[in-house]
Amino acid sequence: MVLGHEAAGCIVKVGSEVKHLKAGDRVAVEPGVPREMDEFFKTGRYNLSPTIFFCATPPDDGNLCRYYTHNANFCYKLPDSVTFEEGALIEPLSVGIYACQRGGVSLGSTVLICGAGPIGLVCLLVAKAMGASQVAITDLSAERLAMAKELGADLPLQVNRGDAPEELARNVGSQAHVTIECTGVESSIQTAIYATRPGGVVVMVGLGSEMVTIPLLSAAVREVDIRGVFRYRNTWPMAIAMLASKQVNVKPLVTHRFPLEQAVQAFETTRQGLGVKVMLKCDPKDQNP
Repeated sequence: MVLGHEAAGCIVKVGSEVKHLKAGDRVAVEPGVPREMDEFFKTGRYNLSPTIFFCATPPDDGNLCRYYTHNANFCYKLPDSVTFEEGALIEPLSVGIYACQRGGVSLGSTVLICGAGPIGLVCLLVAKAMGASQVAITDLSAERLAMAKELGADLPLQVNRGDAPEELARNVGSQAHVTIECTGVESSIQTAIYATRPGGVVVMVGLGSEMVTIPLLSAAVREVDIRGVFRYRNTWPMAIAMLASKQVNVKPLVTHRFPLEQAVQAFETTRQGLGVKVMLKCDPKDQNP
């Protein structure tokens, strides 16, 4: 199976029925395309369609290749001010947008983000852009938290394996209106519930074990809503607008770059936990940021 679901590129050719795009256009690719007009498609929740095509989700091939064919309706033109690298980062940025939408982040919200990996960091950027007054973020890695601080986190909080979830929740300080859980780790999910104020929302972004133990009674008696996130929907136009207006800056997330021929080294870099986002450059004529 071909990997890859975070991509941007330049159009080489379009089908005869495509009117809104032409060769030479720079586009960002939304990797999930509905295969049929089912009830989810009709209601705008196409990400939940059970038959959706999604890049690099078996058995569907992804877009980590030099030439790739995709549905034109899910290719979005990039303004000249938005780079290809920013275009490729619209996919993870969309996860952050959708998570904040699901959580109801708005002006004055206090937000807790569990996990300062790439997805936690884009959630941070989006929460700030949507008006959050305070964003706390947790992680095991001091380096990741330093990056989060640079990106605008108000309270980076380093955690240790074995920390008691209730104790950690108290260390966060004031309880959050919205907590976005990006790790999928059982103890972190428990912390997310304890750290959310009564009537607040926990957004589940991270994927971990299928079965986890959580303090459900604590959530129930305090009316804490637990909401799932499955990818995103209808986020590309907003993400492009955020990048074009400079409301969000994702450029610092890219810490390593490799040509396509060095893909193995790129994956090894990621496996070792180095940097944040590792970018593969498929155009041999464009290896610059």
